[in-house]
Amino acid sequence: MNNTLSEAIQLVESGQVQEGLAKLSGLENKLHDEEKFLLAEKYYQWGNTDQALSIMEDMHLLYPKESEVTVFLAEIYIDMDQEEKAIDLLNTIPETDPAYVQALILSADLYQMQGLNEVSEQKLQAAKKLVPDEPIIDFALGELYFHQGHYHKAIPFFKDVLKEHSTVTGVNVYQRLAESISASGEFEEALPFYEKAADEQVDLHTLFGYGFTALQANYPKTAIEQFLKLKELDHEYTSLYLFLAKAYEAEGMLGESLQAVKDGLKVDEYNKELYVYGGKTALKNNQPDEAKALLQQAIAIDPGHVEATITLTNIYMQEQLYEEVIDCLKEVMRYGEEDPEYDRKLARAYHETEQYSDALNHYQRAYNFFKEEPDFLMEYGYYLLEDGNRTAAREMFSRALTHDPANVEIEEILMQLEDDF
Repeated sequence: MNNTLSEAIQLVESGQVQEGLAKLSGLENKLHDEEKFLLAEKYYQWGNTDQALSIMEDMHLLYPKESEVTVFLAEIYIDMDQEEKAIDLLNTIPETDPAYVQALILSADLYQMQGLNEVSEQKLQAAKKLVPDEPIIDFALGELYFHQGHYHKAIPFFKDVLKEHSTVTGVNVYQRLAESISASGEFEEALPFYEKAADEQVDLHTLFGYGFTALQANYPKTAIEQFLKLKELDHEYTSLYLFLAKAYEAEGMLGESLQAVKDGLKVDEYNKELYVYGGKTALKNNQPDEAKALLQQAIAIDPGHVEATITLTNIYMQEQLYEEVIDCLKEVMRYGEEDPEYDRKLARAYHETEQYSDALNHYQRAYNFFKEEPDFLMEYGYYLLEDGNRTAAREMFSRALTHDPANVEIEEILMQLEDDF
């Protein structure tokens, strides 16, 4: 290597960047082609892609059939987001060239970046036919299928990669395989690979996937262990709290489950799913006031959250707080939210508070949805009896008996009504 070139490179790499680059700038026209190639590589390593590009474009004009030059120039184009130029270059490399497989892999990556997954797959499959046992190709195919959501297809390729490598281009292959197996619904099978992934490299995504998969596989203790590790590493990883709460509940630890919800809400005070889950957990833990407070918060954030509204109004119904039922449902419906269960609850609440006209209106609205449910038909029938409409009541009880022919209570009511008629 030219001594002056070597000295200039050493200046840059020892931290005297400006002095070194100034020397290199005056040297470029005096270098041999091999030295220019070396300098372009150095510029590229240092992040000076414009200088690397200038040298390599000139080199490519001189050596258009030199695949090493072509591939390097394509890599620079890729780094500069000039994918079309890179693809055009790579397509010039003939099948007989030793760099052809590398060109196929690079172009497959480019086509995937452009969303042309089928073309990307064709390139990689062509490369695999030429070099069937190359882990990089298996990894690229696994990644392609993984990011497309074709997890079953990705699994065998990641398994082949693991025969030789546990990490490729900074990616934990055990984690990829574990996630692919988990996403395919084989939760228990995924667990040992998550364990190896965690041993290989502890990171937030791996711990969350490990905990989630353990929970799905009915190993809540393992799930709790992983979620707590994750919480220790990053307590602001908001997704963990809901599943940690679920894991605690699966272990029968309702107090800890509710505390996990509260910890999560300190991090994300607008997480409506945490409020809803916390409300239901508090109810199971015989804390109805806590449940109501949490569910009210969920509805305040999202008036359209049907589960929160129904759960809260169920509590009100059990406590015979019919005015609260009416106020809650009127408020959410004011936002344009509709659900047949809302009409059913309003009908009952208006009935209990002797607001008969409103009760009838909501019974009629609910009827179209619940007309085949004997419990609703009986409730509607009792309302009609109380309202003095015995003919309509008899029709409701008759319909209820059709759907529940063994119900003695309905038979007795109908017999009384028949006697009256």
